[in-house]
Amino acid sequence: MLAIIGGSGAYHLLEQGKLAGQRLGPLETPFGPSAPLHRLHLGGEWALFMSRHGEQGYEVCASWVNYRANIWALKEAGATCIAAWSGPGAIDESLAPGSFVVPDDLLDETHGRESSFFRGSGLGFVRQSPVFCSTLREAFRQGAAALGLEWRDGGTYACTQGPRLETPAEIRKLRLLGGHLVGMTLAPECFLARELELCYLPVCYVTNLAEGVRPAHYQEGVLFEGLLDPEAAARVEGAVARFPEIMAALASHLEERADCPCRRAMERYRRSGRIGADWHQWVTER
Repeated sequence: MLAIIGGSGAYHLLEQGKLAGQRLGPLETPFGPSAPLHRLHLGGEWALFMSRHGEQGYEVCASWVNYRANIWALKEAGATCIAAWSGPGAIDESLAPGSFVVPDDLLDETHGRESSFFRGSGLGFVRQSPVFCSTLREAFRQGAAALGLEWRDGGTYACTQGPRLETPAEIRKLRLLGGHLVGMTLAPECFLARELELCYLPVCYVTNLAEGVRPAHYQEGVLFEGLLDPEAAARVEGAVARFPEIMAALASHLEERADCPCRRAMERYRRSGRIGADWHQWVTER
């Protein structure tokens, strides 16, 4: 089953009824309540949906999202793969606001976030390449082709701590490190998904040019305080509006692949007898 984690702007689609389905509500987990779950009929199949920042607006900043509870809840509800919607800024000037990017690498610049289900144990020492699921990437590629969607395949997403935006010097540093996009949500979300053997793919729409990429005068009282002009804002809004059809296209091209490496990320521990078949025990016994 596909699970979709909605990022910035996804809550507007819930408010407007453009993501219609059954609200299941939060799930109680060993890490506290998750964000509310919704059950959708998408691309001819049932799917799960969760808005990581809230249902009525940007209620929870990326810095304070309970990532462990959310990933645990999606696994518990039957998800086997996750498409994660994210709205980063562009470090690479060729990525215009409103454009779509599916990155293939990640720089984790966060700190203090709980990034593993296995704190205090010897588990979780698992490889992180490819960072994102190749099986889901192929499904997205086919779905995008069916829609005639233009998108950038590849790039490095730099994940910062937030909640503040980055300084010009930080953006210069991230550019030197090879970053193309900068956001606040993919880490530790993707790492937690790997620990529970869930496929994970981010689908990004560029929301703005990052600080210092181009000169931008400060404007009080508006989103990004001047980093996004009205014309670019309209393109971003148009990208968000396409979210349901893009996810439906991805869902309709999914194929079950038992040989996907994501599904066997913990195989070494299984073979050694350190974990059993019940994934709940991997987490709750430690």
